Amino acid sequence: MFRDADKRLKTILLIVFVQMVGAALILPILPLYAQGEFGLSPQAITLLAASFFAAQFLAGPYLGRLSDRLGRVPVLIASQIGTVIAFIALGTAQAAWVLYAARIFDGITGGNIIVAQAYVTDVTPAEKRAEALGLIFAVFGVSFFVGPALGGLAAQAFGPRVPYILAAAAALATVLITWRVLDESVEPENAMHDGPTKPKMTARLVLASSPIMLTLSLGFIGQCVLGLLVATYALFGEAVLFASWEPESVGFGVGLILAVVGLSQLFTQSALIRPALRRFGELRLIEIGVVLRAAGMALIAITSSALLSTVGIAMFAVGGGLTVPPTQSTATKAVPGNLRGGILGLYQSVASLGTIIATAIGGVLFAVDAFLPFRVAAVLAIGALLPAAALRRSFKPLSQDA
Repeated sequence: MFRDADKRLKTILLIVFVQMVGAALILPILPLYAQGEFGLSPQAITLLAASFFAAQFLAGPYLGRLSDRLGRVPVLIASQIGTVIAFIALGTAQAAWVLYAARIFDGITGGNIIVAQAYVTDVTPAEKRAEALGLIFAVFGVSFFVGPALGGLAAQAFGPRVPYILAAAAALATVLITWRVLDESVEPENAMHDGPTKPKMTARLVLASSPIMLTLSLGFIGQCVLGLLVATYALFGEAVLFASWEPESVGFGVGLILAVVGLSQLFTQSALIRPALRRFGELRLIEIGVVLRAAGMALIAITSSALLSTVGIAMFAVGGGLTVPPTQSTATKAVPGNLRGGILGLYQSVASLGTIIATAIGGVLFAVDAFLPFRVAAVLAIGALLPAAALRRSFKPLSQDA
């Protein structure tokens, strides 16, 4: 599909790639950075992760609706500038409160991916929307292959602050690309004003729609599971998987495992999702992805082997890659066409709420037992089968272009 994509889609994918390489640089080393440089406890570290998602939870729907009204490009540029400032603050922090302030600020302005996804739905026909959103996941995959390994190497070679400066430089590059190259995707007649006859994203509209509520439930549960994994996996690697390694090498080991997430996502979106969509359709594929994601998390929850944990990570990543793009595509088809940014923002906000809860309790669970966060995550992942099955039975498209 990428070869057939128009210039706008290719440009937004390039922007997402550069942005996510920068973000992925800091993933394997942020918990260890907070612990080693600032003496934060596991509970405080998971609250640090939760602070970003709490801010994103509050800001996500507003940023999505704002991009529906003002256009994607100005909102995207503003959010990218926020990320640049946040990464610089992380890399130059002299006190723990600065870490929290930076993550909160990045969450408030962090509409980068929300707006990018809305842009993709603007320039893609409804029948190819899941594939196009899958391309963003493929870009995530490449980014998470390059970023964590590069971040771990940079921290090991040059010190724990250098990856944040590199991430800030990557985010600044996306500002320049967006400003100079990206064309606006929202038509002028749809921007600036909703108009008296245009439907609006309201609580009543959301609560009255079973498909919307079910897609939001899937996003919430999926991010609870992912949040438990992300918040504690570096600590788990230090305590269990790489307990015999030198402390300064643990970040590199965790980075290599997380790089498998990237490779798995790349494989899923480049080789699996298109034929799977043709064979099963979006709704059945969501169920298949949920099952695979649950199986991967269950494996992580029962093994202390780095190799088997890597296999579990790969299964989990493939399952997520088969689940999230069709779920987001289904959500955009459950609302009128002028609310795509709004529904994706709401989806991200609800997903962020799941991450907030997961990361807030992840450290507490880890303090009880290093395996406990992943065992709880496995149970939640299995529970996602219920809304996935209900969505397949109840979904009827509402979007004008679906």
